[in-house]
Amino acid sequence: MPSHQMSSSLSVIQQTLTDRLQGYSTHALIIACSGGVDSIVLLHEISALVNIQKITNEVTVCYVDHGLSDNAKTWHNFVKTQCEQLGLVFIGKQVHLNKEANQSLEAQARNARYNALKEVSGENGVVITAHHQDDQVETFLLALKRGAGIKGLGAMASYTTLHTARGKLAIVRPLLAVSRQEIEKRAQQLKLTWIEDESNTDQQFDRNFLRQAVVPLLSKRWSGINKAVARTAGHCQDAQQLLDEVASADLQQCLTATNGLSISQLLSLSASRFNYVIRYYLEQEKQLMPSSHVLTELRQQLFSSQDKTPQVKVGTKWLRRYQETLMLTDNFADISAFKQRINLSDITLKSISLVLPDSLGRLVFSLARDKQDELAVDVDNSLLLPQDTTELIVTFNHSNPVCLPDFRQHSRALKKVLQELNIPPWQRKRTPLVFCSEPAKNDQLVSAVGHFVCQPYSPQYSSGLVNAIKVNVRWLASDNSG
Repeated sequence: MPSHQMSSSLSVIQQTLTDRLQGYSTHALIIACSGGVDSIVLLHEISALVNIQKITNEVTVCYVDHGLSDNAKTWHNFVKTQCEQLGLVFIGKQVHLNKEANQSLEAQARNARYNALKEVSGENGVVITAHHQDDQVETFLLALKRGAGIKGLGAMASYTTLHTARGKLAIVRPLLAVSRQEIEKRAQQLKLTWIEDESNTDQQFDRNFLRQAVVPLLSKRWSGINKAVARTAGHCQDAQQLLDEVASADLQQCLTATNGLSISQLLSLSASRFNYVIRYYLEQEKQLMPSSHVLTELRQQLFSSQDKTPQVKVGTKWLRRYQETLMLTDNFADISAFKQRINLSDITLKSISLVLPDSLGRLVFSLARDKQDELAVDVDNSLLLPQDTTELIVTFNHSNPVCLPDFRQHSRALKKVLQELNIPPWQRKRTPLVFCSEPAKNDQLVSAVGHFVCQPYSPQYSSGLVNAIKVNVRWLASDNSG
């Protein structure tokens, strides 16, 4: 056992770790270790605290291979050997990146790394990273370069929860107040060895450019710049927390029973509070943050009386207004060309499942039977069709036929009926329409599935239809139904 682990007094970094991790005593700790000097110091200092029982958590070390370096296998083995010498559990994870994707390799690597760490941490684990004060300064300057707001300028928090493809990932960064210089000094005191990633010298990466060219120049001019920037990032985090509290209160006033946003409540807010409540709402929905330009456009459209149903794209979603509510919806495909025919003779032997476009689910057509093997009718989902009906047609497009729904006393144009049912415009275009084909007749609207059956084909109104064909239709909708 290394002699420093037997010392009764704690190093500055050990004391920092003890203070920062005391609130996570019931969690398994997963050390994210790349093999660099900062994560190797973190690894050895936590091991020392485990040996003197200052840390009693279950500890696992994880190395993630991004597949970007020919040396990755060597680094994997180096970290593994370090863990074997310290008696710590080691897990190596390999991830695969798409170098042809539009997303930058840095962003892909970050997302893949977090997914891998979530896999290791499970539900109760907390990931510990070796991010330090110099990393915080670089993150702040990168946010400043992007023109980020207070949230971005807050840089990295000492504790955060990230949403990954595998669930929420808890991350603790206990060394944010410790400088790189202090970490390197500690590594030398302990006579540690570590690895150097060759990509760290490549200044085509913005972070490396800041680390090697910009921050040293700033430090030469102002020796306390790192602490000052880290302090400013902390002030921004405090300000963001206050803004989140205001936005949370505003959101509670704006939210509707359908998880939309009240237009009147939104427009009662100042422009700044409007922007923050929209961002806060989208964050709760795990969506990307819109730009200031998008928020300005959204507010202008909501104030405008010209457009009755404005819509603005935010990331991969849309914010759409209907009546007095702003709703977040998916980016729907144009499905107006969809048209499928169902031969009724096929339904007599078995049920027919028709897959609908754009993840809308499927329609299931069947002949239901009761215990006496007689044809039975489910009033809510059934159609009574004339005996000479040959086929059913499923589509989303129509020529606005006049129809008599089962809930009305008089006929009306289909568009007006759908409006009467308070169906938002985008959902009207995504409602399956069933027409029946009869000899010597134009196709007749039978049902707007999920909303109504036309009276001539409804069991409630046409039970006296002689030798009717009784067909049940069920819409097994997906989450993308609109």
